Amino acid sequence: MANPAFVYNPPLQPYLTILYQDDDILVANKPSGLLSVPGKAEEHKDSLISRVNTVFPTATVVHRLDMATSGIMVMALNKESHRHISKQFELRQTKKRYFARVFGKVKSNQGEVNLPLICDWPNRPKQMVDYERGKKALTHYEVVEVTSDESHQVVSSKNDTSFGTSPGVNSPISTVAGEENETLVALYPVTGRSHQLRVHMLELGHPILGDRLYAHDEALGMAERLQLHAESLSFAHPASQDWLTFQTPIPFTAYAHYTPAPLSID
Repeated sequence: MANPAFVYNPPLQPYLTILYQDDDILVANKPSGLLSVPGKAEEHKDSLISRVNTVFPTATVVHRLDMATSGIMVMALNKESHRHISKQFELRQTKKRYFARVFGKVKSNQGEVNLPLICDWPNRPKQMVDYERGKKALTHYEVVEVTSDESHQVVSSKNDTSFGTSPGVNSPISTVAGEENETLVALYPVTGRSHQLRVHMLELGHPILGDRLYAHDEALGMAERLQLHAESLSFAHPASQDWLTFQTPIPFTAYAHYTPAPLSID
């Protein structure tokens, strides 16, 4: 197992942040460091669904985020809602946007990573690229900012793409003096493989900062937590069929000023 000395110490503040709730669904903001569902060991019982169930006993999980990833999760409050929303994830009808701080300067303003993934069994829970046995995994990305240690100024262009409304649409273009050693990217996963975004950015040559599983020492030391946040999620309400979009602020201190444009549902 990777990092056997790791000790699970989930955050207690905030204990539970609910963004939306009605008779059918509940949307919560999961903090980094908290499991989505309980682990097998007694010390891994604390999780987002466990906390939600103390208030909403019928809530069930329809998708997950990695423990180190923060952001939006939707839960079902009844069996029919669970079936309906699960089907949307299965058929890739949901829309998702993540933001990540990655190591180095991503040269292309936009692109895709299409690399099949499989569990790296001797080093689980790590995943790896495997062209013969791996499952299809596709991620679109857009560059938002490239920065040096001294400043956070935009150097990317304001492109609208088929991936969604450009997250940098309201940002000016400027040049950063000195070495550009990190990039803020918007990530649009088409598939939902385990650790997909983390491995895809690693394979692109830009590991996510603070990633204790995949980052090299320099990238790991540049952040105390994994710099990956599930910022937007769109799906059809299981009862009304209305299209809903939920957003939660990017929790990275350096980007507290940054408000992304709404996620396009086209």
